[in-house]
Amino acid sequence: VQLQASGGGLVQAGGSLRLSCAASGRTFRNHRMGWFRQAPGKEREFVAAIGWNGGTTFYADSVKGRFTISRDNAKNTLYLQMNSLKPEDTAVYYCADQIADFRSYSNSDGYDYWGQGTLVTVSS
Repeated sequence: VQLQASGGGLVQAGGSLRLSCAASGRTFRNHRMGWFRQAPGKEREFVAAIGWNGGTTFYADSVKGRFTISRDNAKNTLYLQMNSLKPEDTAVYYCADQIADFRSYSNSDGYDYWGQGTLVTVSS
C-alpha cells in the first residue's frame, strides 16, 4: 500500500482546508484509516480514524466538532475536512493505514503504512 497525502497549505484562523490521501492497492477498502499530525518540537498525535466502510469514526478531543474524516472506497481516497482552524492546528498531517483493526485506533504504532505528510499552517 502506498499513500499520498495532499491538500495542505496556509490558511487564516477560522478558515477551512480539506486534506486528501490517495491510496494504491485494492486492500484500502478493507482497512481502518487514520490521520495523525506532528507539530514542530512535538510528538506525533492522533487526529481521527475511520472504519473500513466509513461507518465508525473516532476523533481526538481537540478536533471534535471541527474536523470530519471520511473515505471513498471506490476512489481509494481518504479525506479530512478541517473547519474553524486554529493556530494550534499547525502541523504536518499524515494519513495512515491499519491492517489489523483490533489494534488501538489512536496509537500510531498500530498503523502499518504512512503517507509522506502534508503541511498545514494556520496563521492568527
